[in-house]
Amino acid sequence: MAMAALALLEDIANGRIRRERVFRDHNDFLAQDDDWLISRFRFPRAILLELCAELGPNLERETMRSHAIPVPLRVLTTLGFLATGSFQRELADRSGISQSSLSQAMPAVWDGIIRMSTRYIRFPYDAVDQPNIKMQFAAIAGFPNVIGAINCTHIAIKAPSEEEFAYVNRKHFHSINVQIICDAQMRLTNIVARWPGSTHDSYILTNSMVGIRLQAGRVRDGWLLGDRGYPLKTWLLTPLTNPQTDRERRYNNAHSRTRSVVERAIGQLKCRWRCLDRTGGMLLYRPDKVCRIVAHRHGIPLGEVAAPPDDPDPGPIYVQPNQQAVHARQHVIATI
Repeated sequence: MAMAALALLEDIANGRIRRERVFRDHNDFLAQDDDWLISRFRFPRAILLELCAELGPNLERETMRSHAIPVPLRVLTTLGFLATGSFQRELADRSGISQSSLSQAMPAVWDGIIRMSTRYIRFPYDAVDQPNIKMQFAAIAGFPNVIGAINCTHIAIKAPSEEEFAYVNRKHFHSINVQIICDAQMRLTNIVARWPGSTHDSYILTNSMVGIRLQAGRVRDGWLLGDRGYPLKTWLLTPLTNPQTDRERRYNNAHSRTRSVVERAIGQLKCRWRCLDRTGGMLLYRPDKVCRIVAHRHGIPLGEVAAPPDDPDPGPIYVQPNQQAVHARQHVIATI
């Protein structure tokens, strides 16, 4: 996959002059204080050192060149690109490397963090993993048995050359529609980043591993909370469309307050990593490359709460719910 890049060096006019290769001094970003590092790379020195140490062996094996870019510089410059959404040339100049070197270095860093992500992004299928998650969700508004909050978010991209129409979402811009599930502490437990922007949220869930396993009964006692864009299931509770009683209104209120954690998680993600937010422009890569970038950013846990993003509303989905799902929701309405 070819990465779009900006030209840094002009071609030698006659193409015959051999110039001596000049190695530029590399900046030691890790010598800066934590405030400076967080403002540019989103993490303090301790986390950055840990990340560099874990990625180092694989990154160092990639090249035997005597003037290879140091691992910390590769990692931090990649994080800087994702954190600010700046052009590669600007970041490369600041780092003391060429744009072409940065372009070649970033995919290996992405891939390394994606490989690490399975330790951080794990859905709580097993009963032993669920009690603490349920307790933390219940503490928000008293909603019982919740093991995750689900929503989708749109990552703006440049119009692709193939199947362009499939990537136009309900707000008429090109995007990847990304499914996110998190716990009450905004820790991500599932991400699906591979569907065009026109894909409905419920379709993504139905065809995801989490959706398939939950539908098959992998979790016996617990449910997700989703908005009106999802159908009511025994393992996925949605708000009432037209609440009539005080209990039903309390249910909707508790549902909204509890589920809002995933909106805050998405808001935090886009606030911290500006390359994912539409206000910072759009990712100028092919859809498959964008999916790798999104997966990379979800490989590291989130921090503080931010305002929810303004994503296209998928709209209600009209599917006749089965009676077990209706009964499950009525039971919660009666007890909340």
